[in-house]
Amino acid sequence: MLRITFLGTGGTLPTVNRNPSAIIVNREGDMMLFDCGEGTQQQMMRAKTGMKISSIFITHFHADHFLGIPGLIQTMSFNGRAEPLDIYGPVRTEQMVNFMKELGYYKPGFVINAHEWEDGDIVDKGEYSIKAVATDHGIPSLGYVLEEKSRAGRFNREKAIELGVPIGNMFSKLQKGETVAVNGRTVKPSQVMGETRPGRKIVYSGDTRPCKNIERESKGADLLIHDGTFDDELRDWALETKHSTAYEGAQLAKKANVRQLILTHFSSRYSENAEPLLNDAKEIFEHVRLAEELMEIDIQLRDK
Repeated sequence: MLRITFLGTGGTLPTVNRNPSAIIVNREGDMMLFDCGEGTQQQMMRAKTGMKISSIFITHFHADHFLGIPGLIQTMSFNGRAEPLDIYGPVRTEQMVNFMKELGYYKPGFVINAHEWEDGDIVDKGEYSIKAVATDHGIPSLGYVLEEKSRAGRFNREKAIELGVPIGNMFSKLQKGETVAVNGRTVKPSQVMGETRPGRKIVYSGDTRPCKNIERESKGADLLIHDGTFDDELRDWALETKHSTAYEGAQLAKKANVRQLILTHFSSRYSENAEPLLNDAKEIFEHVRLAEELMEIDIQLRDK
């Protein structure tokens, strides 16, 4: 399972319909939170995701992307959390985490590890990794790439039987990449395994102008979640505030040949009607959606 849940899809100012930025990615039970605006823990309750977050990835330190962390930490502690929590982010992450831990008179009952990242830093989680990508938002800011490692090709059972491989343990060895001996001759995995299959890739831009780093890292991504703060009539304002228009996000998605684009971080001026954003994006890229509160997306495995 690779499931994305949008907890907050609004811009700097929350509205009655949209909370500040927060996204949960659940990969086979490992739950990661990307940004944590105010109200995130209540959204987690509404979405019934639970609070067993292994790590938090902050794109930048504007208030609408991290103010939900102190309350979330305290709730986790009240609920008896004992496992460490890793928080990743750009420069000043350690300073901000230490400050948030000391807020009020209640200290968390678990260890919080702060990780200050730069462009290109990676955490390897075995079957997948998460990589930091420098973005263009006027202050230190990062996007993130979650990418699974390639999977073995499909096992050709009929071919293995044709080659005399007995059903059972040798099937398993071949699927693990081991050569087996059958009646005095060898059978190699390449004889019975199909082509290597790609893992899944998700890219989250955070707040940013369209930038080459995100475009490069998004090549062929299953899903790009990109800043789409304004419609194209406000492109000058997007440029001044270091955000992207929906049209610009769609342009980048098309250049990167992503399979699906979801725009998020919408200005409060679209609280009643976000259709102008979708209309702008669809002019140039067909496979686009606007993020909605508590929307869930499952990313499926593919063979090529």
